[in-house]
Parts: sequence; structure tokens; C-alpha cells
Amino acid sequence: MSLLVVGSVAYDGIETPFGKTEKILGGSATYLSLAASYFAKNINLVGVVGRDFADEDIDVLKSRAIDLEGLQVDNSGDTFFWSGKYHYDLNNRDTLDTQLNVFERFDPVIPEKYRDSRYVALGNIEPSLQEKVLEQVASPGLVVMDTMNFWIEGTPDALKQTLKRVDLLVINDSEARELAEEPNLIKAADKVRAMGPESLIIKKGEHGALLFTGDEIFSAPAYPVIDIFDPTGAGDTFMGGLLGWLAYTNDLTPNNMRKAVVFGSVMASFCVEEFGPGRLRSLNEKQIYDRYREFRRLSQIPEVD
Repeated sequence: MSLLVVGSVAYDGIETPFGKTEKILGGSATYLSLAASYFAKNINLVGVVGRDFADEDIDVLKSRAIDLEGLQVDNSGDTFFWSGKYHYDLNNRDTLDTQLNVFERFDPVIPEKYRDSRYVALGNIEPSLQEKVLEQVASPGLVVMDTMNFWIEGTPDALKQTLKRVDLLVINDSEARELAEEPNLIKAADKVRAMGPESLIIKKGEHGALLFTGDEIFSAPAYPVIDIFDPTGAGDTFMGGLLGWLAYTNDLTPNNMRKAVVFGSVMASFCVEEFGPGRLRSLNEKQIYDRYREFRRLSQIPEVD
């Protein structure tokens, strides 16, 4: 099934305790599309890049059969750039520089052939732009959305308006608490779902993720990665793996949603093993399914005698 991905395509400058890179491919739509491409076919990317965007980075996306008709090239400026520094607690980082560049003028225009996409991934962009995307697509079977504290605090009305049109929201624990104005995650989930999304996933970093769908709550573990080099893009990679699996199976039952959460966690666990999306360029099916089986083994609970 076709998957529409709308978000940022960017360059990142990253420093962690384990190394540093001055400029590397990044952006929410990049990580989402690359992760999803290991499962789904017909991935359609909508974003914007500037005059400095390199041909080799276009080739990275094309190598995973990602359709780039919706990738705008704005020669009036450079590509969105972000740089940050992580500490030994990789959950914390300092933003060193943010240059919106052409992304500041991003106007998501959905090509005609993308408008009947069954699955829609709204990356972390301004809520009014996310809604504009939804106004251009026909009748998607599943709309999945990401957001962040910046939009929760800065554009709450637009965010809540867009949430009414979303089927699944994917956010982290601090965002869930802030959006719901509720410290308890279970109560926060109820309040967020009352805003519109039928289902909700709350990411908890190294502590896994919670899925709320129907009357069910599913807790997925995080994979204990030994070599963590760079957590940038892990959340978008999680969403890409999740949506890629759902688009591949075209199955939105609660049981398959659980599998999708685990596949999202699998892809995120690979992402952090190299700088940027490097690891997402070199995977194969065996590695992915072997790690999925390892996830299952890690989370098995023995029967009580």
C-alpha cells in the first residue's frame, strides 16, 4: 500500500561522546522514509531542500526506491540545518545552531499521484502545514502524526484542530504530559485520545513505548543496544518502521499494531548504531527479522508454576 511521508529533509551537525560529524543527511522525512522502505513499497516523500543539497544524498533516497516527485528544490537558499551536542546521558542534548533556510518557506504541495495514498505520515512540522496536507489527500486509511513541545506550547489551537483529523499520534512521554496537562501517563493518554486520535503511542526512549488502542494498553521494551553512537532520528525511524509494517501488511488490528510497535523499535535500535541514517542504508531483511525475534525473546514472561 502507498505511504505518503511529509516532513523535513535536512542536514545535521552532530557531536556525541563517541564522535562528531559536521554535516550529514537528516530530517524527519528522511529517517521516516528510509526506515519504512524496508517494508512498504510506493513511498512518496514531500519536503523541500535548498541549492546545497548534494546529488549523492538524492541518490541515498532513490536507492531505497523512494519516490521524490514531491521533493521541492528551492534554489533561493540552503537546506534546513540543525546542529546539536549530546552528553553521556544521550536523552539530553544541547541545540547549538538552527538554520531554517528554505524550510521556513515550506509549502507542502502534494503531487496528484500521491493524493490517493492509503497511509499518511505527518512528520514533525507546523500543525497548520500538517492540516494543509490532509486537505490535499483523498480518503487515507490511516493518518499518523508526530509533534513536539515547541508546537504544543506555541500553536496549541492549531495543534488541537489538526489532532481531530488524526488516527494515530506518536509522541514522547514529556510531550504527552504537556499536551494533556497530566503527569500520569495513563490518564494523559485518555485525555490526548479524547482530542481526536483513536490510538496513541507514547515513546519512552530507553524504556520502550506504550501503545493505547481500543481498550488495550501494550508495553513494548527497548532493545538493549551496546554501541549507541547517535540517537538523532531514532524517533522518526521508530515511526517509519511502525508505518512501514502497517502499510506492508495493510492490517490495523490491535495485534498487528503491537507487531508494528516492535518493528518500529527494531528499526530505531539500528538507527542509533551509526551517525545519521548510515545504518539505515546497510540493513538487510535477515538482520531486521532476527532482531524482531530477539525482541520477542527478551519480552517473554515465564508461566507461574
